[in-house]
Amino acid sequence: MQVTLLDGGMGQELIHRAGSPATAFWATQVMMDHPGLVGAVHADYAAAGATVATTNSYAIHRDRLRGGGSNHYAGANPGAPDLEDRFEDLLALALREASPVRGRCRIAGSIGPLSASYRADLHPVAETATPLYAEVAALLAPGVDILLFETIPSIEAARACLAAGRTTDRAVWLSFTVDDADGRRLRSGEPVTEAAELAREADAVLANCSVPEVMPAALEALSRAGLPMGAYANAFTMIANEFLEGGSTVDVLEARRDMGPEAYARQALAWLDHGATILGGCCETGPAHIAAVHAGLLAAGHEVV
Repeated sequence: MQVTLLDGGMGQELIHRAGSPATAFWATQVMMDHPGLVGAVHADYAAAGATVATTNSYAIHRDRLRGGGSNHYAGANPGAPDLEDRFEDLLALALREASPVRGRCRIAGSIGPLSASYRADLHPVAETATPLYAEVAALLAPGVDILLFETIPSIEAARACLAAGRTTDRAVWLSFTVDDADGRRLRSGEPVTEAAELAREADAVLANCSVPEVMPAALEALSRAGLPMGAYANAFTMIANEFLEGGSTVDVLEARRDMGPEAYARQALAWLDHGATILGGCCETGPAHIAAVHAGLLAAGHEVV
């Protein structure tokens, strides 16, 4: 079987390597404070066997760059500067950091959710969200092969992401975040099967940033889309309520101690039996996790493409 291997987490990996406290601007802040660090992470993932490099642009949205504006997490950093005027520059910087691995990897332009991760209730309606996503997509498209809309919490958000992606000529991948207790439901509570029906107009459909154990159920539901599909899980113990409610940074999220590279690889390789042809890692997975998945794929006779 041919399997596409995504990279692993970027934000948490950057914070671990930078050694500085997390801020409301999260991985974007690290990119500004430590030039070249993002590129080093991309290089390490490519060396681990990843065939897709995901740009460090997940949180580069106008609302998230406003210090104290509509950014749900701005309360975690009172007095944070307003970075909205650097919106285009930061997207260009994320593209430049990924460019050295082009040739070894396809480049996926990461577009995270507006307002906040996991919070469908805070996401704007599709009519408002679509042009905001489309602006990001237009700026990323010239430098990427794929537009990867990540951690989509609801069908309404997916509708906006798909419409925005289709304003470009790039492949559109939709990746949904599902309930950590029930992979058949999105974070919004809506059935993943309904999300899969909407996603039929995309080029691939995935599940991400949920615990590994629920990915088989998510993949079974996503199969209704009839598209190439995959999964990349996080290795958090749980999504802390403090983070969901706002006013806290990612430092309130704790890594699992039972999800090292080999354990994660066992989980990921099992997703192939549920129809996945795209594997990778999300938050709290690193190059060692991707190397273990890569080794496992080769050992099982799969071709990594």
